[in-house]
Amino acid sequence: MDLTADVKKPIHRSRLRRISGRLAYRCARHIHWVWRRRTYARTRSGEPLPCLCAEHETPLIRNIRSYDLWLQQNKVVNLRLAVGRIHGIVVYPGEVFSFWRLVGNPTARKGYLPGMVLREGKIVPGIGGGLCQLSNLIYWMTLHTPLTVVERYRHSYDVFPDVERTQPFGSGATVVYNYRDLCIQNTTDQSWQLMLWITDHDLLGEWRSAMPRERSYQVYEAAHWFSRTWWGANLRHNRIARRIYGPDGNLCRDELLVENHALMLYDPYLEAGGKWERAE
Repeated sequence: MDLTADVKKPIHRSRLRRISGRLAYRCARHIHWVWRRRTYARTRSGEPLPCLCAEHETPLIRNIRSYDLWLQQNKVVNLRLAVGRIHGIVVYPGEVFSFWRLVGNPTARKGYLPGMVLREGKIVPGIGGGLCQLSNLIYWMTLHTPLTVVERYRHSYDVFPDVERTQPFGSGATVVYNYRDLCIQNTTDQSWQLMLWITDHDLLGEWRSAMPRERSYQVYEAAHWFSRTWWGANLRHNRIARRIYGPDGNLCRDELLVENHALMLYDPYLEAGGKWERAE
């Protein structure tokens, strides 16, 4: 098996090519929204549903010397705006949560600031940058529920070393307005609600439901390896799996969720500080 076959060398594209390509993808997505027979979640409620089913939090600012602090500070502003559009959303049975249909286009006119974005393997300022932290958190929590992820895109780059990492590499979801979306369908028979907050230091989230969950979920890294491309870049790969337990604590299913492949933007031989569980 060729481990590098799924990762392409970054290609430099002209500004005109980037703009035209982005416009084409966005138009295609709008057509998809109109013609795809989906009912998207739109109802929001400030009253939380009674049962907490999944929760998670991530720090707003990371102590990474190689990246400008102002980009992270601007990211916090962007996250506050996006959280304000999603907090309290109720996903009824059969409905689909769409990140971009709720957040909308993150433009400067709406108050979004330049944050960190990746372009052709380089970190550059971009309006609305940093919203992937929110999609990462939502995706990770969703893996601990019976909700079904119907659209998710993996990150093409592994940006940071495993300093204070508390969950496996590749357990997030990248988003780019509007054609790289995070979509989650409620295939259960009860309503679910997504609650989000930002404190002085952390981004926090909860999935809540009308009834207590009957199963518990353990997400883990089933495999992990490195490789090198023919052009000299380092690649990181892994597989994320999930164990599902019944009310009695017995294992119901052990399933593979995703396989990730990413170009590394740092030295792979740096000491890691990960705390997640590895498969034995």
